[in-house]
Amino acid sequence: MSDSLSATTVRLTGHGGDEIEAYLARPDGDGPRGGVVVIHHLPGYDRATKEMVRRFAELGYDAICPNLFFREAPGAAPDDAAAVGRANGGVPDERLLGDVAGALAHLRALPTSNGKAGVIGHCSGGRQAVLVACELDVDAAVDCYGAFVLATPPDGFPIKVSGIGDRLPALRAPLLGLFGKEDKFPAQTEVDELARVLTEHGKDFEFHSYDGAGHAFFAVDRPSYNVAAANDGWEKIAAFFATRLGA
Repeated sequence: MSDSLSATTVRLTGHGGDEIEAYLARPDGDGPRGGVVVIHHLPGYDRATKEMVRRFAELGYDAICPNLFFREAPGAAPDDAAAVGRANGGVPDERLLGDVAGALAHLRALPTSNGKAGVIGHCSGGRQAVLVACELDVDAAVDCYGAFVLATPPDGFPIKVSGIGDRLPALRAPLLGLFGKEDKFPAQTEVDELARVLTEHGKDFEFHSYDGAGHAFFAVDRPSYNVAAANDGWEKIAAFFATRLGA
């Protein structure tokens, strides 16, 4: 691990040929190395998410986070853009896939790329990371407490999506799932059911659920932060990507 890195805002081509903003962090050195796409949570393309992007650069990866709410409010503050995105029920799945495909292409076009790339998402991004692993060419995927992979959100929930259980037979990348046993979305029953379905389909996955941890236990800027769960989770993420994204 090295903290010598550079980070900047870039533009990339997303869904439908739209130009969108993204945050890119890269370690110093010539590579070759793997890449990581970070899918931000429903609160948006915020400071905490950008810190995660930089952490992956410290771990030795070219890392990028596309601003999924860029179209809603170009140039607006992340909180304002996220508010518009939530009012619209989140990001449509096909648009999400197009934007992440653009982020993957951007990473793989870098001269330091070894051609391998993973995806990780938290909260709504966790479900989206699973979706990406079913539909796009990635080498590893991490779902951090993503709900509604199988279920549909209850009435009044801020995100309007449907389950993607019908896509799970196409899951093409190893999947790491990290969950809190005190979480309600997803509840442990949903995590257990997802594990059952993935096992039924013969998929390569590993799930870990943490005692005493609820939703957003990685979020250092929120009361939900759980030091023990977050530290162990980061160790598992680092080991998982090191095995699958190395040269």
